[in-house]
Amino acid sequence: MKSFKIIALLVAAVTIATSCSKYLDVVPDNVKKLENIYANKEEAYNALAKVYNYLPDDDWSDGSMALLGDESVSRVDPDWLREGGRVRAERIMRGLQTTGDPMLGTWTGSNAGKPLYEAIRTCNIFLQYVDGIRNLTDDEKKDWTAQVAFFKAYYHFLLMRQYGPIIISDKVIEPDALSDELFQKRNKVEDVFDYILDLMDKHIGNLPEQRKDADLGMIDRVGALAIKARILVYRASPFFSGNREFYDDFLDPSDGQKFFDVNATEEQTREKWGKAIATLNEAITLAFSQGKRLYTSDRDKRYVRDSSYFRLNPVKMRQLYDLRFVVTEPWNKELLWGRSNVSFDDWRIADVYSLRLPEEYSGGSDLTERSGYSRQIQSVSYQMLERYYTKNGLPMDEDATFNYTGRNDLYLTPLATDPDFAGLEGIMQPNAEVINQYMNREMRFYANLCITGGYAREHYTTFPTSMLATFPGGWKSNRGDGGREFLATGIGAQKMTHPESQSDHNWRVVRYPWPIIRLADLYLMKAEALNEYKSAPDQEVWDAINVVRERACIPKVEVVYNDAGIVKSAALGKHRNKQGMRDIILRERAIEFAFEGLHFWDMWRYKKAHRNFSTAIQGWNYKATAASDFFVLTMVQPRKFFIKDYLWPIPLNELNTNGAITQNPGW
Repeated sequence: MKSFKIIALLVAAVTIATSCSKYLDVVPDNVKKLENIYANKEEAYNALAKVYNYLPDDDWSDGSMALLGDESVSRVDPDWLREGGRVRAERIMRGLQTTGDPMLGTWTGSNAGKPLYEAIRTCNIFLQYVDGIRNLTDDEKKDWTAQVAFFKAYYHFLLMRQYGPIIISDKVIEPDALSDELFQKRNKVEDVFDYILDLMDKHIGNLPEQRKDADLGMIDRVGALAIKARILVYRASPFFSGNREFYDDFLDPSDGQKFFDVNATEEQTREKWGKAIATLNEAITLAFSQGKRLYTSDRDKRYVRDSSYFRLNPVKMRQLYDLRFVVTEPWNKELLWGRSNVSFDDWRIADVYSLRLPEEYSGGSDLTERSGYSRQIQSVSYQMLERYYTKNGLPMDEDATFNYTGRNDLYLTPLATDPDFAGLEGIMQPNAEVINQYMNREMRFYANLCITGGYAREHYTTFPTSMLATFPGGWKSNRGDGGREFLATGIGAQKMTHPESQSDHNWRVVRYPWPIIRLADLYLMKAEALNEYKSAPDQEVWDAINVVRERACIPKVEVVYNDAGIVKSAALGKHRNKQGMRDIILRERAIEFAFEGLHFWDMWRYKKAHRNFSTAIQGWNYKATAASDFFVLTMVQPRKFFIKDYLWPIPLNELNTNGAITQNPGW
């Protein structure tokens, strides 16, 4: 797998000493040594690598923000639940966040969070010394400067996304600085947005349009423009623009002014959406010019066990393969920017979702039921299961052809010889006892999930799954782990694990860059921004979302929502009003980016998180051995998410150090 060369240099990257105040840009005492670090190109390259090393560890389950939200749940045994070092994101969703040592805290880097003020300090020092680097060409200097300036802006954005008003850290502060420079106040949110975007605008043009080969993973103009577009979408979203509901009384104690732009008018917010549209169009045009496209499987990956399925069901199997590899095919044409410094720990996102290889499909290997790099503990919530569309591209409760009230009733799939089984080869098993809602769903449902009566494509093979106890994928009390590693909801995910990935040793694992942003995100953000900008949705809005829907093999939105024979009367024409189209777009995003960490932030942007994420995670009865007992909806884990949780708490030590800042509301 391709991997950009910065990874190899991370171990040699410089360590910048921290000051008594963890977030301030104070020059370390060993400033003379810093001059040596930037003495030549080779040494400075190590410092450039250090800048990349502060990207969040979203591919590592215990420190990943991708597990925020309601898409999945981890182990539920008491020992695991008490262990504070595991799956911090899930602990936050359970209402266990603290002010003393905030989980996934990026202000100081607490509890598995990356220290982003330290990251910004590293950027500032690099930018201060870059002009003095010997044997660096002018083009290289422009490129390196632009990369670091981009990260300086991006890290400010990530901080603001968690903390709201933050301290803009624009320059290195000398050790003999006065207290006013050392202990700064938080800046208004709009001022931070202006700072971030101005910094990006100054430097994005100096980045190469696209990285190649060994430099994959280094930020380029395609990725930077895409991130800028995302930032503009955040700025226009209800959380940041006009959020009087949450933050009308969140005031800067130094001047009594509001930290958030709570007084933004409808026209001012519309102007923000307009700026987002302009950058989205620019980013899509550039990406397209560089050969970026939505992913389709462009090489033959028909595993031996899928050959017959391709012969019997070629259209749907090709659709499934196009969707199965969207994230896991390394550096594919849809990925605009990814984090290539992936963890070699066996608690990566891919590993905790991965099903173990059943004995009967091991091919005589010794990998059967091995837990290393195939943990089989991160299960999919019932909420996520229901979120996927029907085959008609509609929510189950809006599809007139779908038996919604009987969706969890038992259903026996046809025999392989039955004509009704046509179109199910390789998708569902014949003569399998399942439920109605496992049938007639969109292809992303079958490509992304591991369900009873379906198939898993992992470990270089395809094997049928039955999540009932003692069956492949199900709970087993006699397993070597004491029966503790299992799917607590009886629903699995295969989307985030490469089909060729195996267990037991890290050299068997297929690694891929964590997707920070891909082309589908630009299209769906464009649909969202256009919908919010216009007085009512039109063909331009529908065209943007349809690009993604067509790859998912579901009908165009304006076609299906106009079809009275398919859509229920209450949803007929839903796509023609702003609120209805907004709901459609957010649902599309929730499905397309399932398990990639975007759904939480989408609900956060629209101030829906405290309503949607305080519902208990539900799943099936995983200890049952019969379908009639298994498909019983059960509460798996209670969840609590309050309005105060939208912003992370600032660590108490920081408040004690700097009297110019106050705690976030509710903490």
